[in-house]
Amino acid sequence: MEKYTYIKELLSTAIGAEGTVLIPRKIYETLIEEVDKALIPRSEAAYYYGAAQIPGTSIDLNLQALNKMKVRLTGEGAEIVQDQTEYSGTNVKPKKYSVSVAVSRELMEDAQWNLLEDNIRIAGKRFAENENSLVIAALDGAANTVSGGAAITIANITRARQYLHDSDFKPTTFVIGYEVLNDLNNIDTFVEFQKVGNTDMLTKGFLGNIFGMNVIATSTNAGMTTTSSYIFDRDHAYIIAEKRPVSIENLNLPQFDQERAYITQRITTAALRTGAIAKITTT
Repeated sequence: MEKYTYIKELLSTAIGAEGTVLIPRKIYETLIEEVDKALIPRSEAAYYYGAAQIPGTSIDLNLQALNKMKVRLTGEGAEIVQDQTEYSGTNVKPKKYSVSVAVSRELMEDAQWNLLEDNIRIAGKRFAENENSLVIAALDGAANTVSGGAAITIANITRARQYLHDSDFKPTTFVIGYEVLNDLNNIDTFVEFQKVGNTDMLTKGFLGNIFGMNVIATSTNAGMTTTSSYIFDRDHAYIIAEKRPVSIENLNLPQFDQERAYITQRITTAALRTGAIAKITTT
């Protein structure tokens, strides 16, 4: 019995690798999923066009020009000057994004969980992150940029807001990267209860509302530059056009003894009125 116990100790620890367990441990059969990214919700888009609203390969958007009609002082008997507003148009064409997932039948038989379903679920996350990257690309078309220093300041925020106000837009949304979030955490004005009127920064990690704007912290791993931020009017800033929602087609490939899934989406984003967007950059 003593010899048996001694052999078990050798198997468990080994002399060549002190403290290393040689007897395999049981693998927990519940998969621990990856973390979800922080994304900009679709509700922040000025317009969303679905497949039913895009009958062809693209969609034409018509815009009224800003401040193009004037009312003039007219004297008695004088000719009334003719004037009218102006219009412009832009064409938006969704592009196709895709990925395929293939799992061998052996893996399907031997795996502890359904590998095909899990990969499809992860693909869904990647498509959401790709859409977020497209939104950031649209916001990068901002007509105005505020160049900050090493850290964002209240003056940077208010100057960006002024750019929108100068064109009669309303700053409704403040999208920030995580370094900017850190800067906000270190601005005393946003932390002191007497000035802010609440303790959101201390209890939640950031203020959900600054100067009346909805604050959205966005993941660096979803297209966001960590030192950048955007202030925009959600009613005029950008649009999303989705000709094909995220779609999944399953296919058996008996010649390869595989099961495969094709995941596709046809989508694009575009800045609607660049004057409704202001970008703040820091270093």
